[in-house]
Amino acid sequence: MLNSEQIAFYRDHGYLVVENVFSETELAELNAVTDHYVEASRVVTDSNSVYDIGPGHSHGTPRVRRIKDPADQHDVYHAASRHPKLVKILQCLLGPDVRFDHSKLNIKPVGGGAAIEWHQDWAFYPFTNDDLLAVGLYLDDCNEDNGPLQVLPGSHRGPVADHHHDGIFVGACDPDAIEQDLNQAVALTAKAGSITIHHVRTLHASTENRGARERRLLLFSYAATDAWPLVDKVELDEFNSRIITGAPTLAPRQTAVPIRLPLPHAERADSIFESQEAVAGRSFAEA
Repeated sequence: MLNSEQIAFYRDHGYLVVENVFSETELAELNAVTDHYVEASRVVTDSNSVYDIGPGHSHGTPRVRRIKDPADQHDVYHAASRHPKLVKILQCLLGPDVRFDHSKLNIKPVGGGAAIEWHQDWAFYPFTNDDLLAVGLYLDDCNEDNGPLQVLPGSHRGPVADHHHDGIFVGACDPDAIEQDLNQAVALTAKAGSITIHHVRTLHASTENRGARERRLLLFSYAATDAWPLVDKVELDEFNSRIITGAPTLAPRQTAVPIRLPLPHAERADSIFESQEAVAGRSFAEA
């Protein structure tokens, strides 16, 4: 699925956009399931194990910022995370042995909100090696007005930024402390059905949605099977059940990668929006 130029670009820049991975039929099914979840959220009054609810949420105006663990919630999301085209792409970048790690579906509603501060996924979950990446599937066409994912090219080769504020891990780094020029940021706009890919150490963020349509981004994270988490406890049977291709191993591969521990956690560590609340608006104050 990927040619040598695309693979080299990902290695050099830490991100990639691949168009037309999912068909219109597959997108329609995914959006229908998502519509069902958003509709069901009307009776929800607060965030829970399924929903991250945004400010202003009500029965009449649902404001779902995130559907949590969608691949565990519905078979359609689960099947998308193992899509044959996607698996071939993953093997080009992670090698033949791939483990699914986790998923989320971020929704930016019309009318703003749901901005994400600059951060690195690696800061949340360091592993024994950094052969990890995140795939974002756009369920809607996304242009620069819709709050697309923004990345800093090459930042995956740099340090792990400090994601703490007042001694608490908030999952956001101070933009003034980022060594790279933020003007180099690239907005990953794409048509529905396209995927974005970013390395686990790539700095990324997104503004609020200022467009006329909702922006839905279904995110799947993956790892090489010999990458083992350094902080989270491993339940071996469950851990191995997430292997998509390849065999289990009890010999984690260790590489010399920079690490900062995501401790102590913020009070609402299960929500990046709540965790980042103390520094919200810092990255895009003039936006």
